[in-house]
Amino acid sequence: MIIPVSCFTCGKIMGNNQEAYLGLLQMEHTEVDALDTLGLKHYCCCQMLLAHMDLTEKLLNYVPLEK
Repeated sequence: MIIPVSCFTCGKIMGNNQEAYLGLLQMEHTEVDALDTLGLKHYCCCQMLLAHMDLTEKLLNYVPLEK
């Protein structure tokens, strides 16, 4: 779904980093360089962005059941 607002472990604000992270990856930065540019040093914050899967587009394809 969407990335959580804050890191579950340390509480750092994470919600505003997703678009910047994806933009850096599109500019052909490596994952490590993108995380360093965003100032994410804790492994818990890094795994929040690295392990995130955006399922929004896939879920929009499903139609709710109509009764």
